[in-house]
Amino acid sequence: MIIDCHGHVSAPAQLWVYKANLVSHLGAHGRKMPEVSDEEIIRAMNQKEMGPCGHVEALERVGTDMQALSPRPFQMMHSAKPGRIVHWFTEETNNIVARTAELFPGKFIPVAGLPQVAGAPVEETLPELERCAKMGFRGVLLNPDPYENTGTEAPALSDRYWYPLYEKLCDLDIPMHIHATGSHSERSPYTLHFVNEESIAVYGLVHSDVFKDFPQLKVICSHGGGSIPYQIGRFQSASARAGKDFLAGMRNIYYDTVLYSEESLRLLIKTVGADRCLFGSECPGVGSTVNPATGRARDDLRPVIASFDWLGEHDKQLIFEDNARKVFGLPR
Repeated sequence: MIIDCHGHVSAPAQLWVYKANLVSHLGAHGRKMPEVSDEEIIRAMNQKEMGPCGHVEALERVGTDMQALSPRPFQMMHSAKPGRIVHWFTEETNNIVARTAELFPGKFIPVAGLPQVAGAPVEETLPELERCAKMGFRGVLLNPDPYENTGTEAPALSDRYWYPLYEKLCDLDIPMHIHATGSHSERSPYTLHFVNEESIAVYGLVHSDVFKDFPQLKVICSHGGGSIPYQIGRFQSASARAGKDFLAGMRNIYYDTVLYSEESLRLLIKTVGADRCLFGSECPGVGSTVNPATGRARDDLRPVIASFDWLGEHDKQLIFEDNARKVFGLPR
């Protein structure tokens, strides 16, 4: 079985209209979300949008059996004010994710967004986390920068600001998937902001006491850990001066394979080990363009990993299925 740990919902247009209205009236017109039928959700998941075909067909084309489905991060507007519209939009997005998983049984693993209002206590996200856990969600996205690259720095993931969330995630046995949201900077647009924040997140967690204080915390980092594997020699050298092993600290974290080049995938797996990698493609998404060198979509990553003759069948099984089952608590 192929389990993709990193996918984002293809939602009906009503959700994006709802967001636009919230941003326009700032909550003055109330919360009400437009009605969305089951048929409209199914249609959205089959409509060509981010790639050459619809979401469900794209997964079938690349041979993915099951996919973790979460909100589209760049849409999550955590820096918006007033904070109530962040909560409303996050909750309605999670409702769409939950309904999508129900309408495609066995196909999607629901992963929730958190209403991380910039500057607000992280405890304010916990009621939505608990609601989603009761609805059967298996994971949450964690945005390390709710300010969304506006110039105000969020607390580092080592900061005790985050500890109430970590404690609740351990209590619920739910993993957090590090994934930044939007960016207010043209100099570093959201796709670059993602990589920068993932790099900062891994670096900060490795140099922290988080995994000593929360040994049961399960963390996945998007896009192969950002730039960290590429710069591993630099970080190992700096850590050695303090008598520490940066690479050993990296292995407290899991990494998805949402990397669209063979060389990057090889580097990630050889750096952190197959037992710390979860197959991910974000299909359909930014990688759904055709690579002229192969004639396949760049997010068709299964054949690339399967072709690595230096990986044994056991390691490939870990990447494609077993690690995801362990992290998300999926039954066989």
